[in-house]
Amino acid sequence: MEIDHCAIAHNVKQIKGILSPNTELMAVVKADAYGHGAVKVTHTVLKAGCSSLAIATLAEGIELREAGYCVPILILGAINTPEEVEIAAKWDLSPTLCNCDQAVIFSKTITRLGKTLPVHLKLDTGMSRLGTLWHDAPEFVKLVNDLPNLKIAGIYSHLATAENPDTSTMKQQQQRFEQAIASLKTPEFTPPKLHLANSAATLGDFSSHYDLVRVGLALYGLYPAPHLRSVIPLKPALSVKSRITQIKTIPPGTGVSYGHQFVSDQELKLAVVGIGYADGVPRNLSNRVQMLVRGRRVPQIGNITMDQLMLDVSTIDDLQVGEVVTLIGTDGEQQITADDWANIIQSISWEILCSFKHRLPRINGVAESSNDAL
Repeated sequence: MEIDHCAIAHNVKQIKGILSPNTELMAVVKADAYGHGAVKVTHTVLKAGCSSLAIATLAEGIELREAGYCVPILILGAINTPEEVEIAAKWDLSPTLCNCDQAVIFSKTITRLGKTLPVHLKLDTGMSRLGTLWHDAPEFVKLVNDLPNLKIAGIYSHLATAENPDTSTMKQQQQRFEQAIASLKTPEFTPPKLHLANSAATLGDFSSHYDLVRVGLALYGLYPAPHLRSVIPLKPALSVKSRITQIKTIPPGTGVSYGHQFVSDQELKLAVVGIGYADGVPRNLSNRVQMLVRGRRVPQIGNITMDQLMLDVSTIDDLQVGEVVTLIGTDGEQQITADDWANIIQSISWEILCSFKHRLPRINGVAESSNDAL
């Protein structure tokens, strides 16, 4: 995996260019920065202008603190036990509070420790996942505000359909969010930082930006939906490459790989490539995807196996063992993206990016040519 940090920095600056000066950019670096390497990506996004980070688990937050990053870090996932609260406090991580029972546990634990814990309150405006229902916001916020040793650092919600060109559901969620916030404004309480927008809303609806936006996918150069491509130019940051490990000629009528789902109808030249589904290449791409060799598209054939896959390279002369195959990325004038894979298997680019395993080394920067990339 080759990670272009210049592309990530470019994407941050493009996103910041559509935000108002008062809106902060929170970088979502959960799931190892969507497979791009959280520690190094964090360095890049903070240098480029992000002011805070969002992760999903305590372990992800600890990794970033151990790497020396001191900016605010929001845990988007739920933590519930006193032990988890103690860990969050120890590492100065800001948990998400989802309900009143959780808030009481947090307050008791953090008071016993003699500390103050910044928390973000989550309202459910239509995602039906984590959070207190939006119309119960006054009771929820009052309880948390009255509890000792908890500091409300933010109030947020999550959009369920922001990537949809039909914005009616998103607008309904936004209206619910704003009604909830309006119900909180009293002489005793002023709502803190408000955030609602993910990548899709950040690109598609500037009215949803509020005090900060939480951007994940767009940082890495992919668009949440085709209709958002015209908003700003993003650069994909990730390439996946491997090498040819063997080349052979097979006669007509030869089955390839497990199950013989591909049988040659003529003599062809086959190349074995040292990467498979254990590395994150979906098995259901088998016999349906193309890859790049010397800047040319070649078909993948046979079932993708755990550690290897096969290509029909009959159209390329004098091919040698050790040459580079680009699975995702650019070679010459040809490009294959995570979106291409997602469309083939009826998935989403988020899943493709997060599926690449740690046995694939992450290499920083962009090589001058594909054969220098590994």
